[in-house]
Amino acid sequence: MVAQFMSLKDAIATCVQDGDTVAMEGFTHLIPHAAGHEIIRQKKRDLTLIRMTPDMIYDQLIGAGCAKKLVFSWGGNPGVGSLHRLRDAIENSWPRALEIEEHSHAAMANAYDAGAAGLPCAVFKGYRGAELPRVNPNIKFIECPFTGERLAAVPAIRPDVAVVHAQKANRKGDILFEGIVGVQKEAVLAARKSIITVEEIVDDFNDVPFNAVMLPNWAVTAVVHVPGGAHPSYAQGYYKRDNAFYKAWDNIAKDRDSFNNWLDQHVFNGGPKDFEAPLKAQHSKAEA
Repeated sequence: MVAQFMSLKDAIATCVQDGDTVAMEGFTHLIPHAAGHEIIRQKKRDLTLIRMTPDMIYDQLIGAGCAKKLVFSWGGNPGVGSLHRLRDAIENSWPRALEIEEHSHAAMANAYDAGAAGLPCAVFKGYRGAELPRVNPNIKFIECPFTGERLAAVPAIRPDVAVVHAQKANRKGDILFEGIVGVQKEAVLAARKSIITVEEIVDDFNDVPFNAVMLPNWAVTAVVHVPGGAHPSYAQGYYKRDNAFYKAWDNIAKDRDSFNNWLDQHVFNGGPKDFEAPLKAQHSKAEA
């Protein structure tokens, strides 16, 4: 199957269904905020959300009632503090109860690798002396049949849908990531379907840098042109991280009413075509 070019609305409606397992990845930059907002606008429900570092976009999805479970290895507002909507869901079941499954970074990276390779589980050196195995039944230990070494094992991550943001797609649907990358490639290759939002659609990839990753069009379900689609995180070569909004989010998310007002004003009444503007307006107001 070759990637299809779609609107963001159509891509989410086509690929993400209630009850799906959805992985939205991006490490410090290229975080797919615009796609997350479209999931909220379409009121998708009962999702199992997977992300190595759930931050602001997952706080929004959880607070909007989209998630029933979170699989993760760290959660917080980077450089600021807690995710208040995540805490409220865990501690007070608002807007609904949230099941959590916590792993280490190494476990999740290996689990994505295993999923991309079509393996049932990931086997690695880890969790020795750690306490997570006491609270996470999906962490097991096995004996290597060759050396007798005790190794950790976790289920492979195989999402129904992977959603990532990238700098460029060509007109055939091939994808180019530049700069710091996390597990975007592995998440897409492990998933049954994938949505890639991009800053730019180009005829050819010229002067590809050394710190780049490419995905072929046969691994991609939908390509969506969304300039600014990673804001307020950054996209190398396009815009910087909006640190002011990360700080502003702490006060917005602390209170249920202020959070719902923000959703109404900037998500339900916003859209991918003007994705940057509402967020910039909001953090400017918060600083005033």
